[in-house]
Amino acid sequence: MDDNSYWRKNLWILLFGTFLTGVAFSEIIPFQPLYIAQLGDFSKSELSIWSGIIYAAPFIVVIFTSAMWGRFADRHGRKRLVLQTSFGSAITIFLMAFCTNIWELLLLKALQGFFDGVIPNSIALVATGTPRKNTGYALSWLSTGYTSGFLVGPIFGGFLVRLVSIRVSFMVTGLLLFSFFLLTFVFVEEHFKPDPSKLKEKKQSFIKIIKGFSNPHFVIWILVISIALQIMNNSINPLITLYVKELMGGSGDISVVSGIVAAMPGIGMVMVSPLFGRFGDRHGTNKVLTVGFLLAILFLFPQGFAPSVLFFGFFRFLTGISNAALFPSVQTLLAKGTPASSTGMAFSLNQGAQAVGICIGSILGSVVSSIWDYNAVFYVSALVVLITFILVKWKVPELRNSYEFDE
Repeated sequence: MDDNSYWRKNLWILLFGTFLTGVAFSEIIPFQPLYIAQLGDFSKSELSIWSGIIYAAPFIVVIFTSAMWGRFADRHGRKRLVLQTSFGSAITIFLMAFCTNIWELLLLKALQGFFDGVIPNSIALVATGTPRKNTGYALSWLSTGYTSGFLVGPIFGGFLVRLVSIRVSFMVTGLLLFSFFLLTFVFVEEHFKPDPSKLKEKKQSFIKIIKGFSNPHFVIWILVISIALQIMNNSINPLITLYVKELMGGSGDISVVSGIVAAMPGIGMVMVSPLFGRFGDRHGTNKVLTVGFLLAILFLFPQGFAPSVLFFGFFRFLTGISNAALFPSVQTLLAKGTPASSTGMAFSLNQGAQAVGICIGSILGSVVSSIWDYNAVFYVSALVVLITFILVKWKVPELRNSYEFDE
C-alpha cells in the first residue's frame, strides 16, 4: 500500500465532518434572537445589541486563536487537532442547550470559536495527504462540504426547531459532531512526521509567521482574497430574509422562501465545484480563480435590481457557481504555494482572515443597508470583488501569469 492510498477515505470522512461543523456554526443564526429572548428580559434595542455580540463572539476569538492551532498542528499533526477541536465543539454546542442566562451563552459561543479548528485542519490534513495531481479535486469537494453546511444550517436548524425545540437542536448537533470525532479517531489516517525545527519554534508575531513562508507576498495576497470573499458573502447573508420579504411585498410564506433562496448558492456550488477542481488540476488553478472573480462580479450586480424572488433566487444559484470557482481555488493555491511543513499554519491563518472578513462583511452590510437600502449591499459587494480582482492581477504575478507550482 502506497503512502497516499488512504486519501479518498480521509476525504469522505472529513467532508462529513466539515459539513456538520458548517451546520453547527450557522443553524442557530436565524433563531438566535429567539433563544436570547428566552435568557432574559431584554428590550428591543438590547436584544439587537446582544444578538450582534453573540453572533460576532466566536469569530472574534477565531481571529486570535487560529495561528495558535496552526502552530500546534504543524508540530503535532493535523489529525490530532481535528480530534481535539471536534470533541471540544461537540461538548460546547451540546452545553448550549442548558444555558440559563445570556452570559453563559456568550461564554459558550466564545468557546465555540476557540475550538473552531475542525475546518482548517481538515483542509490541511487532506491537502498534505492527497497526491498533488488530485489536490484541486479533493479540496473542491471539501470546500463544498463546509460551505454547504453553512448554507444548509439555517434550514436544518429551522426543521429541528419546528420538530422539537431550539435547546434540543443544540443537543442533536453536539451528538452529530461527537459521531464525527469517533469516525475520525477510528478511520482517518495520517502518516505525520514532525519537522524538528517546528518543535523548537517559539511563539511568533503575525509578521514573523508570514515572513517564515517561502513566498510571504503570495500568502498575504491569498489572505486578502479570503477576506474579500467573506465580505462579499457575509454582507449579504444576514439580509437575505429581509430582502426576500421586500420582494414578496411582506406577504406569503416568507420563512420558507427565504430558506430556499438561502440554500441556492450551496446547491450551485455542490453541482459544479468538482468540475472546477478537475479543470484547475489540468489547466491551472489560477485560471479557475480568474473565472470565479469575473462570474461573481457578473452575478452580484443584477441581484441589486431583482424584480422578483424567482429572479433573485436564480442569481443566488449562479453566485454559488462563482463560489465553486473561488473558494476551492484559494484553498488549492494556498496548499500548493506553501511547504507541507507549514500547511497547518497557512490554513489556520486563512481561517483567521476569513473570520476578519465575516466580521467586516456583517457590519458593512448593516451600515450600507441602513444608509441606502438592501439593494445597495449587492453593488458594494460586487465593487469589493472588482477592486480585489484588479489588485490581485496587478500585484500578484503568480496569479497573473500561467504560473505552475512545483509538484
